[in-house]
Amino acid sequence: MSSSSPHRPRIPVIVLAGFLGSGKTTLLNHLLLHRAGNRIGVIVNDFGAIEIDAMTVSGQVGSTVSLGGGCLCCAVDASELDTYLETLTRPSARLDVIVIEASGLAEPQELVRMILASDNPHIVYGGLVEVVDAAEFEATRKRHPEIGRHLAVADLVVLNKTDRAGDEECARVRKAVAETGSTAAIIPAAYGRIDPELLFDPALRPEAEEKARQLTFEDLYLEERAAEDGDGHGGHLHTAYESVDFDSDVPMDPRRLMRFLDSRPEGLYRIKGYVDFGAGDPGNVYGVHAVGRFLRFTPRPWTRGEPKRTQLVLIGSGIDAPALREELERCGVTEDPAGETRQDAAHERAMWGVLRYVQQPGDDDA
Repeated sequence: MSSSSPHRPRIPVIVLAGFLGSGKTTLLNHLLLHRAGNRIGVIVNDFGAIEIDAMTVSGQVGSTVSLGGGCLCCAVDASELDTYLETLTRPSARLDVIVIEASGLAEPQELVRMILASDNPHIVYGGLVEVVDAAEFEATRKRHPEIGRHLAVADLVVLNKTDRAGDEECARVRKAVAETGSTAAIIPAAYGRIDPELLFDPALRPEAEEKARQLTFEDLYLEERAAEDGDGHGGHLHTAYESVDFDSDVPMDPRRLMRFLDSRPEGLYRIKGYVDFGAGDPGNVYGVHAVGRFLRFTPRPWTRGEPKRTQLVLIGSGIDAPALREELERCGVTEDPAGETRQDAAHERAMWGVLRYVQQPGDDDA
């Protein structure tokens, strides 16, 4: 086991990539303004680009600056990445998510490898998000032919500036993604406005704290924006993706669930939740975290009185919600004609596929 507390959740580290002009920084500012109470750590190597209305971050490489509202920003070069991840994952920082703005640091896939190979026990890979300018895609591809390589390894593609692009331009980007062999979810956006829930979970504030707390900059900004926009853009952010809930008191068959996870459909970006494997491991519930091709199970003992059930949320674009629920229902342990749950004599072998994705001491996830 790592030295981290078994009850301390790992902080997702998201790589945000995209060529100059794609709208990457606009998207980052949007996330900081619509963070749903999350505390965000941002790692960039070009401070001057990050502005939130009157708040402008400025500094030099090696600086850490507060963005307000609990968010921090570090300016680093690639060689310092581990050092700053260590800084941002200290309990005193109390961060919920870390976003690495990839421009100027390294090839995005190299950053992903660095995260997966990190021996920091407090982080978990949160996905590679590639931002694409839909209106200038062909021009970008001529200047940067490596964009095909970036799209191939992306977990989520944000098709930005769709308000300036026609259907043909958007179709070209979708075709380019498909030609790389990628099954990444593709989310259309304008002005970088995507729902933050695609990337990280809303923070759960204690009810008492919620009632007593003062309005933050984020609250005031969103109130003002809603007044300006009438019904506001924020209420429509969810329309670009689907979220599927699955809740079952039937234990999951580990082999069936792994077959489902190994054949995840195109456009399914994230899976999160908890799995009950029943007799496969009766003492533990397994947290599951999947983003793109990455998969991790984290077992922990059931707590006294905790209902034994599987609860999952699946997030993606263009996914078939009823079909996904049916597939997950088929992953449950079946019963024999006598009504008794089928007891596989090889419970331990059945769990091998799951245990491959449980991090062991010294593993690097690569």
